[in-house]
Amino acid sequence: MRFHRQMCAVARPMAAGVLATVFALAFSQVATAAEASVSLNTLPHGLSPWSMFRQADGIVKTVILILLIASFITWTIWVAKSLELRKLRKTLRQTLVDLNNTPNLPADGESRDPIVSVMVTAAHKELALVTGPQLATSSVTERVAARLERIEAAAGAKVSNGTGILATIGSTAPFVGLFGTVWGIMNSFIGISEAKTTSLVVVAPGIAEALLATAIGLVAAIPAVLFFNVFAKSITAYRALLVDAGTYISCAVSREVDRRANAQEGEPRRHVAAVR
Repeated sequence: MRFHRQMCAVARPMAAGVLATVFALAFSQVATAAEASVSLNTLPHGLSPWSMFRQADGIVKTVILILLIASFITWTIWVAKSLELRKLRKTLRQTLVDLNNTPNLPADGESRDPIVSVMVTAAHKELALVTGPQLATSSVTERVAARLERIEAAAGAKVSNGTGILATIGSTAPFVGLFGTVWGIMNSFIGISEAKTTSLVVVAPGIAEALLATAIGLVAAIPAVLFFNVFAKSITAYRALLVDAGTYISCAVSREVDRRANAQEGEPRRHVAAVR
């Protein structure tokens, strides 16, 4: 009996301590859940893209607007340049078919393509500068080829207008977005120091705004790089067609020179025959 009483005397304080510990743990869990519920219900603002943009810092807003404008420019150039290149290549292919079917040099104004018309006009001007006995020994074909090369280079440079903007956007947009991200994260750390808390509820909105700038930077850069590569390939093909047109015209000029030279050689012979 004495032993039983001693055990009960020891067990009662232990049971009371265990119950107190259990109640303390349960209360702490309830308090933590209540605090989390209150924190979730007191977010600074929504986390949708539009809400993040409206609540973002002025620098982050400026970065996002710049990237959105760059994305709009990218898609505008893609639409305009695609239509332009498609029309130019179609017209030039039809003109090449006409040049291939006509062995002689076309007259001014007969070509469908405006660049080929400029080439034909330049060839006629060079032929008009050399007449008489000097035609057989002149280097008119070399001069025509040189002028055609300059016309081809100018046309290729003109059709490349706008693609440099795509290259600039594709190379700089990620870094512009990264600047917005760094600025937003810096403001988030400043908010942590001012609030004296490391709760994600305080930090999450600023970090989300910062990452939004990076995402928009990638959205602007990736299409710009893809479109630039597509246009580079299309412009190279267009320049190849211009070279083919210049080759046809050079061959036609060479045939014209040979024809005129042969005609000049035949005139003295007919004159000698008439005298006899």
